[in-house]
Amino acid sequence: MARSWHIGVIGGSGLAEGLGLDNAQEIAVESPFGAPSGPVTQGWLGGVKFSFLPRHGRGHALPPSAVNFRANIDALKRCGVTDLLSLSAVGSLQEAYAPGQFVAVDQLIDRTQGRVGSFFGPGLVAHVSLADPVCPRLAELLIQAARQAGGMVHPTGTYVAIEGPQFSTRAESRLYRQWGADVIGMTAFPEVRLAREAELPYAMLAMVTDYDAWREDAAGVEAAEVFAIMKANAALAREAVRAFAALLPSERVASPIDTTLDTALATAPAARDSRMMAMLDAVAGRVLR
Repeated sequence: MARSWHIGVIGGSGLAEGLGLDNAQEIAVESPFGAPSGPVTQGWLGGVKFSFLPRHGRGHALPPSAVNFRANIDALKRCGVTDLLSLSAVGSLQEAYAPGQFVAVDQLIDRTQGRVGSFFGPGLVAHVSLADPVCPRLAELLIQAARQAGGMVHPTGTYVAIEGPQFSTRAESRLYRQWGADVIGMTAFPEVRLAREAELPYAMLAMVTDYDAWREDAAGVEAAEVFAIMKANAALAREAVRAFAALLPSERVASPIDTTLDTALATAPAARDSRMMAMLDAVAGRVLR
């Protein structure tokens, strides 16, 4: 019996493989914001519909700055996704957050540069609240699921997003620690902003792959160690997704995030750009009709 939940998952290109999805199918989804990172794999886990999208494309072909975040979020919204999970790799900025462990990120700092961070703009202006960027309901379920899967999970953590694709200098790494950041990555922004604009509750499970460059007595980050930890924990991440599906309540109670745009639109109806309104039919059609 299908439930009212439809969970979108953005993660590694092979995440959907090996999950045991029922009725799995791969579909191409077009977006007015350009091409998404890849096709969406849809299927069912324990009666819950899931849609998986590879953030970096097949074979990890896209660097962070080349990911079309708007197209990705728009495509999942067009698929009918109600809630969104992000699975990603991060470096640690704190001794307690060790490689191989997981972090349920609850706060974020944006240090990316030049990425398009909003669906809205001239002709249709909107201002959403991002004070609490992560949905607590989803995050709690994700924490429980990862622990059931056997992972060591930190229930909170502040993520600083950098442009990349290079890793940080030691000076930058030490600075981010002073800011109170716990982990560092390259993909949370503008993904989390766009999810909120699309009225999609969002939660992130971050896999710690390395200690960043702040440790004076250790070598800097090397990609090989990052990939090794990711490969070692791939099965655990899949098991966490399966456990998450099993933990979902049979009925999806509405979230306040579902109606974020009710008070966010600033442009008067008569002044709204018709082209932008057409592009935003999936993201904001609920409040623009």
